[in-house]
Amino acid sequence: MLSLGPLGAHISPLSCSTYHAPLLQSKRLSPAPTAPASAAAASCAPRSLCFLRRRSSRFAAERTRRPTMAAAISLEAGGGLAHDLGSAAVTAGVALALLKFFEELAKRGVFEQKLSRKLVHISVGLVFLLFWPLFSSGWYAPFLAALAPGVNIIRMLLLGLGLMKNEAMVKSMSRSGDYRELLKGPLYYATTVTLATSVLWRTSPVAIALICNLCAGDGIADVVGRHLGKEKLPYNPNKSYAGSIAMAVAGFLASVGYMHYFHTFGFIEETWYMALGFLMVSVAATLVESHPISTELDDNLTVPLTSFLVGSLIF
Repeated sequence: MLSLGPLGAHISPLSCSTYHAPLLQSKRLSPAPTAPASAAAASCAPRSLCFLRRRSSRFAAERTRRPTMAAAISLEAGGGLAHDLGSAAVTAGVALALLKFFEELAKRGVFEQKLSRKLVHISVGLVFLLFWPLFSSGWYAPFLAALAPGVNIIRMLLLGLGLMKNEAMVKSMSRSGDYRELLKGPLYYATTVTLATSVLWRTSPVAIALICNLCAGDGIADVVGRHLGKEKLPYNPNKSYAGSIAMAVAGFLASVGYMHYFHTFGFIEETWYMALGFLMVSVAATLVESHPISTELDDNLTVPLTSFLVGSLIF
């Protein structure tokens, strides 16, 4: 215990070790000041040092002040794994219910097949992103979250290889109703979302850009292009100006929306630079999607690949 004179101010070694130990270790102790000066230092130094530390780590402080509910459970009660298993079950249940909903619509012929396919394309990935904040900060969280799209990889393989039959699901996800189509676009889609979840996760703006351009961007492009795409692109008669513009705008707006959404939980920063980066990624993905090579390969493959490469360079 170090006494600071007749004012009775005391600083214990335990209280100093948390914030000021590096400062005390890096400097030699000077002769003890007079009592008034020492009391002033005791009252002012901790405030100034804490203020500097807050400014130098503003983002870390924001994450501390706004933890997710799951992170709090993981830290306080030690129930992170159990909580994440429950979150994975809820997420998978919602994803399955959404797919079943569109299967029923396909059975009843509510929408034409191409529109039904694109509605699945747009909604499933974007709804899945909404559940990421439910998971804790444990290392196992992204892998448990990836179980929902990972199960769809297996389903696409079984259906595409003809080992499992589900005509309604095939109709809602394929262009022509041929089950073998599920081994291309739908399989690439499920694989993309699974990898973005398990490898990049919610602190990465690349994951946001990748999924938003794949789901919102590519999905809206087809819907708008079929209804308003009279003016075709000079280098690809199968693509239109309206569809390409809609893709860039939708991918960008969805990316910015999820940037704000994840920022409210303290996962990423919300800056103009990041917003500009999302715009650049969406434009790049649109240019590649409009190129004939995307038709030859599959835009569910070229769009996320472009988003990943450009996003990695920018962010």
